[in-house]
Amino acid sequence: MMALILAQAIARMADPARVPRPRSGGVHRTGAPVRRGSVEAGTVEDHFFAVPAKGETDRLLRMARAALDAGRARRRAARSEGRMLTAAETVLCALTAGAVRVFEEICTLARLNGGRVFPTYDHLAKATALGRATVARALAALEAAGFLVRQRRFCRNVGAGPRYRQTSNIYRALLPGGLLRFLPRRFHPAPLPHDAVGHREAAAAELAAMRATLSCRELAEASVGGALGRVLALLGAAIDRAACESHFDPQPLSESFEQTTDVVGLVGRRRPA
Repeated sequence: MMALILAQAIARMADPARVPRPRSGGVHRTGAPVRRGSVEAGTVEDHFFAVPAKGETDRLLRMARAALDAGRARRRAARSEGRMLTAAETVLCALTAGAVRVFEEICTLARLNGGRVFPTYDHLAKATALGRATVARALAALEAAGFLVRQRRFCRNVGAGPRYRQTSNIYRALLPGGLLRFLPRRFHPAPLPHDAVGHREAAAAELAAMRATLSCRELAEASVGGALGRVLALLGAAIDRAACESHFDPQPLSESFEQTTDVVGLVGRRRPA
């Protein structure tokens, strides 16, 4: 009898139709329909996307291929020398041929769509002939190397189910500043001329001198914007008022206390008994 009951329980557990779904309708283990770190679609795209310059995507793709070759060379050198890879070399060696293929598709979409890149995993897998798991690992390697930045998104669900649902990520190809030292010299930015360096230093000195003349409120308004800038401007105005009061009435605290005591004593002597 106990064996029959146990067999029936195992059969109910094995039947996917009988597995209770979370109240939120989500498919994740936590029951949440939206992954952590997601933002609502339509709120960040204007600030996130950037139109690539002419030839920028081709240059980034050549850098990714050069980084793949440099990672293989570093791995062979470390194996022959019998040493461990550094943290930066580990990130570089994590790049694979599949990651470069995924990056090539992202660069192609950025060139064709004016920088607006939001493909699904299925699109990337179909375009690169790779599996979804391989695409996910490639995106993680590209992001760790600095070639890519991505942002998860969610949108409002119109049909039945949870109120929100996960939608495709948005991507932006970047110049990997942390890996430039491993790449050939032709990928390094050209050094600035001496006169341009002098102009920059003079401009920085003039800016520092100008900021030294600003009040606390003006400095907060010039340095920080938005709601935080307004709050800091109010605090700076209060500091400016306190500084002005202490400037126009620089009376020591001891003298003010003595004058207050004298006035209180005079009033007490004039009070009728």
